[in-house]
Amino acid sequence: MENGYVILGIIALLFLSMYGYSYLSVAMEKMKLKKEKKIEAHKEELRRQQRLKNQEIRDEKFRKFNKRKEEIKHELMLLEKMKEKQKAV
Repeated sequence: MENGYVILGIIALLFLSMYGYSYLSVAMEKMKLKKEKKIEAHKEELRRQQRLKNQEIRDEKFRKFNKRKEEIKHELMLLEKMKEKQKAV
């Protein structure tokens, strides 16, 4: 009877170890997918931040360009007025 319990224990241990071994591969795969998903989300966040930074740079260049354009337009208008005054005199 005592040997029967030992044999049953060994068989139970065998089945538990087989279950644990098969579940371990599934658990490792889930952990790997979770880690890859986290890395991908981090990369996507970096890309998003880079796009925002580039957009800010483009907006700043556009603002400077428009400011310079207005300055040139203003200077041309002043030159035109001076030209008209010289013709009138």
